[in-house]
Amino acid sequence: MELREATWTDAEAADSDLAVLPVGSTEQHGPHAPLGTDVETARAVAEAGVDAYGDEAVVAPAVPVGVAEEHRRFAGTLWVSEDTFRDYVRETVASLAHHGWDRVVVVNGHGGNVGPLREVCGRITRHDDAYAVPFTWFDAVDAPDMGHGGPVETSALLHVSAAVREDRLDEAADGAAEGWGEWQSGVNLAYDTAEFSENGTVGDPRTASAERGAELLDEAAAALADLLERIENR
Repeated sequence: MELREATWTDAEAADSDLAVLPVGSTEQHGPHAPLGTDVETARAVAEAGVDAYGDEAVVAPAVPVGVAEEHRRFAGTLWVSEDTFRDYVRETVASLAHHGWDRVVVVNGHGGNVGPLREVCGRITRHDDAYAVPFTWFDAVDAPDMGHGGPVETSALLHVSAAVREDRLDEAADGAAEGWGEWQSGVNLAYDTAEFSENGTVGDPRTASAERGAELLDEAAAALADLLERIENR
């Protein structure tokens, strides 16, 4: 059940203590992919995972702004501090728990959210009346070429939306970095994406396909369904 489409009486009738909270980011993904890429993919995985799970788990509305200051030099990128992000997630989980959905999987679509989510889910579990775990969908699939706005995310978008500007794929590839960061002695010297990628893209999105996107979504949904089952029985 998706809360954004449900009435309060629908929510009251839900027979589950499980909830899924998608979190993403509003940030640049190159000249070809929309600013809302991480929100769209997180929401799609959350919904598909609950469908695959086959129970009455609740899907909360997606959190659209995350920890993304590394993309600040590209227009349209929005960000909040790690403290603000953690507080928002924690209080949202607390409100879910208030209604009885006190086992929560936070489905994440943005790399910058990973560290703060691990910390806040631990804090929720240790100190609040809820149990929470983070699930970053691209870490749960076979995606060694993840990049940023690269073949993985572009494939996922081609499958779940019509927002990819396919006429800009060559432009995206021409200004892309081959890998994330500027490395020396095991240290990433770059704090901002613009330091190593001309247009914000990492990886070649021209190799993306809707078919691969469908496979990635199925793989992520199956992993999320397995996680929900484990948490229900834990």
